[in-house]
Amino acid sequence: MWLVRIALSRPYTFVVLALFIFISGLVSIKKMPTDIFPNVDIPVASVVWTYTNMPPDKMASYITTLFELYATTTVNNIERMESESLLGVSVTKIYFTKGSSISLAIAQLTAIAMTIIKWLPPGITPPFVLQYNASTVSLMRLLLSSDSLNEKKLYDYANFFVRPRLASVNGISVPPGFGGKVREIMVDLDSKAMQQYGISAQNVNTEIMKQNLILPAGTQKIGKYEYFIDTNNSPTNSDEFNRFPIKSDPNTVIYTNEIAHVRDGYIPQTNIVNLNGQRAVMLGIEKSANVSALDIIQNIKNLIPKIKESLDPALKYAVTGNQAVFILSAIQGVLVEGSIAAFLTTCMILLFLGSLRSTLIILVSIPLSILVSISVLNILGQSLNIMTLGGLALAVGILVDDATVTIENINWHLERGKSIYDAIMLGAEQIAFPAIVSTISICIVFVPLFFLEGISKYLFVPMAQAVIFAMLASYFLSRTLVPTMANYLLAQAENQDNFFTRTLAHVHHAFNTKFSIFQDKYIYFLKMVMNNPQHFGKLFILLTGFIGIFLYPLVGSDFFPKVDAGEILLHYSAPPGTRIEETAKIAGQVNQVIRKIIPNHEIDNIVDNIGLPIAGLNLTYLNSGTNGANDTDTYITLKPQHHSIYNYIPILRNTLKETLPHVTFSFLPADMVNQILNFGNPSEINIQVSGLKVTENDKFIHVVLQKLKKIPGIVDARIRESHQYPSFQLNIDRTKAKELGFTQADIANNLFFSLTGGFQITPNFWIDPSDKMSYPINVQTPQYQMASLNDLSNIPITNSNISTTPQILGAMANIKRTYVPLVVSHYNVLPVLNIYASAENRDLGSVYKDIQKVINEVKTLLPTGSEINIRGQIDTKEQTFHDLYIGIIEAIVLVYFLMVVNFQSWLYPSIIICGLLSVFGGVTSMLFFTGTTLSVPALTGTMMCIGVAISNGILMVSFAKENLDNGLKPFDAAIEAAQTRLRPILMTSFAMILGMLPMSLGLGDGGEQNAPLGRAVIGGLLFALPSTLFFIPMVFNWVLLKGRHHDRP
Repeated sequence: MWLVRIALSRPYTFVVLALFIFISGLVSIKKMPTDIFPNVDIPVASVVWTYTNMPPDKMASYITTLFELYATTTVNNIERMESESLLGVSVTKIYFTKGSSISLAIAQLTAIAMTIIKWLPPGITPPFVLQYNASTVSLMRLLLSSDSLNEKKLYDYANFFVRPRLASVNGISVPPGFGGKVREIMVDLDSKAMQQYGISAQNVNTEIMKQNLILPAGTQKIGKYEYFIDTNNSPTNSDEFNRFPIKSDPNTVIYTNEIAHVRDGYIPQTNIVNLNGQRAVMLGIEKSANVSALDIIQNIKNLIPKIKESLDPALKYAVTGNQAVFILSAIQGVLVEGSIAAFLTTCMILLFLGSLRSTLIILVSIPLSILVSISVLNILGQSLNIMTLGGLALAVGILVDDATVTIENINWHLERGKSIYDAIMLGAEQIAFPAIVSTISICIVFVPLFFLEGISKYLFVPMAQAVIFAMLASYFLSRTLVPTMANYLLAQAENQDNFFTRTLAHVHHAFNTKFSIFQDKYIYFLKMVMNNPQHFGKLFILLTGFIGIFLYPLVGSDFFPKVDAGEILLHYSAPPGTRIEETAKIAGQVNQVIRKIIPNHEIDNIVDNIGLPIAGLNLTYLNSGTNGANDTDTYITLKPQHHSIYNYIPILRNTLKETLPHVTFSFLPADMVNQILNFGNPSEINIQVSGLKVTENDKFIHVVLQKLKKIPGIVDARIRESHQYPSFQLNIDRTKAKELGFTQADIANNLFFSLTGGFQITPNFWIDPSDKMSYPINVQTPQYQMASLNDLSNIPITNSNISTTPQILGAMANIKRTYVPLVVSHYNVLPVLNIYASAENRDLGSVYKDIQKVINEVKTLLPTGSEINIRGQIDTKEQTFHDLYIGIIEAIVLVYFLMVVNFQSWLYPSIIICGLLSVFGGVTSMLFFTGTTLSVPALTGTMMCIGVAISNGILMVSFAKENLDNGLKPFDAAIEAAQTRLRPILMTSFAMILGMLPMSLGLGDGGEQNAPLGRAVIGGLLFALPSTLFFIPMVFNWVLLKGRHHDRP
């Protein structure tokens, strides 16, 4: 009441406040980042170790495990650790507890890495330590290709010229490029010539190190001047390396070109990228900060023409996987839905009130409430995304209620001859406590979202904040700005002279006539219901309860609705050990199948990313489960006018399996939404078996896999960790080697230099005078010369420290065929095996239950000391649903206690709570009949329905109680309250229903995300409406007639 008095006494204050809200809201909209989801600020660090050609099991044993053990001792607040060790690279992701300082964590990780580096294999370099989170997803892919430039040039342009320019864009991370050929000065050894001259790879590497130096000579002062002294320590071109002396004796000097050929070449290729069949280099643009994704993409697009001007005109640029299209479409979809909802709501209010001025007052308060919410969200560092905008769209319907109830009460008193001032004050006084209790009740309903954990909290708390801030702003404006405007606009009758107002008056009169008839019929049926409470009560409870209980298991549940973002990500693996050249041929066959199934006019481009990326830190961002040269990720980007990707995926899966039965195929999420929800996992379902008994666990997990494949709805089930990578085990006869003058170190070093090159342990560089860039020098036997076991046996072995007769490897070792792991994974240091799978044509909740049954069946076969766990999105979904269910119950209890305090009674709140059963029945039935699964957006809509149902119930019971206190009998008090509240309740409910109708249709890109929310609200309110209008008055009358209204604490 005091707020209303202040507003009427100081009207200009609140007019200025409204203008300030409008301006600050627009400024906030302009400044706020725009994204698909809120920023997921879970503290995660990634540590990437590299050691060229070290097998995965050795990477895990010699590097990864040691680092993990020391990290658990010296780094604070670790929640869990996950690692994968591949050929020559290890990636460890460390997840920290909530509130941990990621800066401190990175400093501690760096410190322990530098501390243990002396205990690791010789020549290892410090690891990359970088921050990582779920929001770090690819915003777009920039591909460079050319009809005339080779892959080596493409790689240089991408990494040394384009990438540094892109890195200047705020808020992104640009890892080294995928594909291309890394330029390197290659010393291609000739094994036969080296045998002839008694020279080994180690000898060649040592001599080149001695003769290619980056070392200044100094200066010399002669006379009046000081001169720089320079030498020819480093060649001016790569051909000069061929004339380096390698070995000399009294009779001759042996030069490099006699035992090798030095060329300006590239390292053996481990990663190939194809763009529509043409070789390319791909740069992934990763979002790394809370900056607008749309701004990032636009800034990059603006920068590309400038980059083009400075580089070779033969370069071709292509942008694929542009998430701006999806983000913009999704956000525009929400805005369009909100605009349509606002229009429909306006028409509905105008129809009910029949007054342009009253409608104008209400329509002014709604956008101002939304702008207040946006301004506060901006202050809190939130972004405009489908969650916050969805929350605001959800709030529009209920925002109508505050202003509508106020205006309705004012008009009611004006019609009874009160002055405008008295009408405002009496109207405000009548609804003061019910309105504040209703507002707080709706806010409390959303409180459970603040207690979610993990990624769900970051997604749904901003939505709750958007609703709560808008609700509080709406209540404040309905007590200040609305009375102020009513005092000026409603003091005099509206002018009926123009055509529009006359037409509106005619329509409103006709509507009122019909509404009066409807109201009379409503009262008639309400009296009938109240005279037969037991029959109607039982029927109502049985009907709504039956629908809720019977349909709930049939609805199914998913974490988040699947969306069609216009892109398909296909991952496939050839048999372990397949050479990258063979994998590239398979990719070509896969492309042919794709183009046969998907019409060319629907395909924008196809990108193949084959093998392991050249830079190990790329694996931090690559979440497809790539293990080696036998793996490929194919990105199929479709044009805007395309058939659903969910029509194509099953056809592609079946056709590809028939065409290439020896290849394992899986379809992974290509859209930002599911990539973020998977939080680094390639698929939504992840089953882990962890423990030290790796061999027994491997047998066990294959049993689990076969059972999982039989579960309806599970597709693309596969085990990531293969132990069938072909290997040759060299067994050195140490005694024989010693007799010949060699040690294990001599043999190992010669092998390493021949097969891998010496760059890892003896790095050497050459600076190209033409571009001033530094390139590695690597001494290695060309791969094409090592084509058989005989070539391996003939590798020359020398000892540079002792004058011994050179030998070949076969003289001191025997070779045995064996198999080793393709990848070694850890979870909290323990070895772990992973099954990845997806759900198709069946909800995640049902699949989860069947997986649990399978796990319970096979637990007796689980090796002693091992564990089996369900992880990934499917596990996060179950935890989130559990927390939300408990949260909804807690919210209802809190609202009940609030109502007890307001009514000073246990009885009246209990009457209101009784009506909530209908909400659950309505939500369940609407989801079932629209074929929509229960998801977190649907649960959020359910929470809003609960709030609206309680709000309407509070106002209904408050009026009935007031009538009761004024001396009316319970029956008459309930009838009078129902008659008074019928119009506001219908207005509020229909405003919500009309507001959610466009959203429930799920139109446009990303529309599938919020469609369950709209459908849940519509279904819940359609059932809550008869509950409020019939069931609550009936219970009110029936309970009070039973003499229970004299309750005490």
